[in-house]
Amino acid sequence: MTISMYQASVPVFQRQLGNLDLILDKAAAWAESRKIEGSVLLTARLAPDMFTLTRQVQIATDHAKGAPARLAGVAPPKFEDNEASFADLKARVAKTLSFIGGLSAAQIDGSEEREIKLSAGPRELQFKGLAYLVGFAMPNFYFHYSMAYAILRHNGVDVGKTDFLGRG
Repeated sequence: MTISMYQASVPVFQRQLGNLDLILDKAAAWAESRKIEGSVLLTARLAPDMFTLTRQVQIATDHAKGAPARLAGVAPPKFEDNEASFADLKARVAKTLSFIGGLSAAQIDGSEEREIKLSAGPRELQFKGLAYLVGFAMPNFYFHYSMAYAILRHNGVDVGKTDFLGRG
C-alpha cells in the first residue's frame, strides 16, 4: 500500500489541529478555574529566547496551512498574527482547518516533485514537494505544536500524551 501526498498531509494536520484546539480549551479552563489571566499562559515560554505560546500556535498553524497549500500549488492564506486570547487562537485553528479542509486530494496528490519555493527570514528555500513535506513542513509543524503543548504542561495545565496524540 502506498500513501499519497494528500493522506500524508491534510488528515495529519487536521487530526493534530483538532487536538491542539482541545488542548487550548483545557488551558483556558485551567486558567479560569485558578483565576489566572489567560495572558499569563499566552505569553509563557519555556526559555527566555523561545517564542511564547501564542507565537508557537501561530507558527504551527502557518505550517499546517502552508504545506498543503504549496503542495496544491495555491497561495496559503495570510493571517494577521494578532491573536490575544484563547478564543482568538482557537479561531485561528478553525480558520486553518477550514482552509485545508477545502483542498482536495486531486490538488495535492502527485506533488512529490513539485517545485516549492518559500522565504524563511532572509533565505530563499527551494524543495521538491516530498522533501518539503517530510523534511521541512512536518518537522516544523510538530516542533511548534510540541512547544505549545510543553509550555502549557510546564505551567501546570493538566494535559498528557493522550491530549497531544488524540484518542485513536
